Amino acid sequence: VYGDLVIVGNGLWDGFVYPRDPPGHIYAFDARTGTLRWRFDLIPQEGQPGGETWENGSAERTGHTNAWAPMVLDPERGILYAGIGTPSNDYYGGDRLGDNLYAESLVALDARTGEKLWHFQTVHHGVWDFDLPGAPVLYTATVDGRRIDAVAVAGKTGFIYAFDRVSGEPIWPIEERAVPASDVPGERTAPTQPFPTKPAPFARQGFTEGDLLSLTPRLRARAEEVVSGYRLGPLFTPPSREGTLAMPGIIGGGNWGGAAVDPETGILYVKATEQPSLLKLAPADPELVVAEWARDRAVGMGMGIDGLPISDPPWGTLTAVDMNSGEHVWRVAAGDRPELREHPALAGVELPERLGYPGAPGGIVTRGGLVFLTGGGDVLWAHDKATGEVLWQAKLPARGYANPMTYATSDGRQFVVIATGGGSSPSTLVAFALQVGEDEEQGLDRGRVRR
Repeated sequence: VYGDLVIVGNGLWDGFVYPRDPPGHIYAFDARTGTLRWRFDLIPQEGQPGGETWENGSAERTGHTNAWAPMVLDPERGILYAGIGTPSNDYYGGDRLGDNLYAESLVALDARTGEKLWHFQTVHHGVWDFDLPGAPVLYTATVDGRRIDAVAVAGKTGFIYAFDRVSGEPIWPIEERAVPASDVPGERTAPTQPFPTKPAPFARQGFTEGDLLSLTPRLRARAEEVVSGYRLGPLFTPPSREGTLAMPGIIGGGNWGGAAVDPETGILYVKATEQPSLLKLAPADPELVVAEWARDRAVGMGMGIDGLPISDPPWGTLTAVDMNSGEHVWRVAAGDRPELREHPALAGVELPERLGYPGAPGGIVTRGGLVFLTGGGDVLWAHDKATGEVLWQAKLPARGYANPMTYATSDGRQFVVIATGGGSSPSTLVAFALQVGEDEEQGLDRGRVRR
């Protein structure tokens, strides 16, 4: 909500693809009358800037490219920031040749009028489902002695893209680098993709034999058998008819959990999933997709060995990045997989303290020096924001596939809350707080935190 405007995006399921699939828009409605005040087309129509990036009239028949992720507003400047999703069809773009603006872009709009102020496309002609899925974050940093009001967004690519929030200029250079080309008939992937020079990636990128599960020689041999015949390669290796192991996978990297920034230090905290996805194309099923090629739904996208992931742990990580310098401060495993510790193939294997949990949820950072998150599992973790050390943890009644939140009551008592449940598990909000009367400056202690 901005002034008397209610601003919304739209979400579209990408399971079906058909001519004149609904495209994405951002709308502003009058809060009092419901009247549409402005609309921004995320697939530019004829005569609009960016329309030239959709060849052969594909803008008229392509859909999705929507603002399904949370948007962020700079209320002082009246600037709206939105991360945009992938066009249909997600994994084959032969019917939408060109760079396809404003897909997979960070877009800055004048919140009063809907006028575009600037944009940056993080993926050209996307065929990896590399949406910008999390809310952008606003922060102020000192970079090379210059104070900058900035905006950053964590991508599924495993990159953090950081910009001056007014001008849209990258905080650090972003280079266009050559990437592998597709050999799928009719496809023409972009010859280059944007690579931020800083910060370094917060997730593993690209997949080679060196990334295969190697906790035991037998598991390594099995992993080599499983991936035999599939394509391995660097980031932005395109989907293929043989099947491409893409890293990050379709969950990311980053996802809708987004990133959290400490406004006092300028340090950003971001959760990553560290597992690949199999992107295999096949002739499209005309009942689902009107195109020559689409994802082969006869095979799954996850890869594993008898219930174990195809790659070595950690399978989920939490990274702290100093947005003043662009350097990583620390990186630790986020969450654990206790059920995998009991796997027969891992009997006698010395495993890390935490294996990391794959999943979309992110964390929050508090002024008290803690980063809270589940990573997607059924334990709420509190990490020391300065070191990444786990200071506290609590088992939840069910999976907490959500970002935590924190609030204070009228008497000043602080709570941390996480939503749990889903599927067959009852949905429950679980709240934690220090015992009444305890001095919070004594530090977080398992015995003094109450649910």
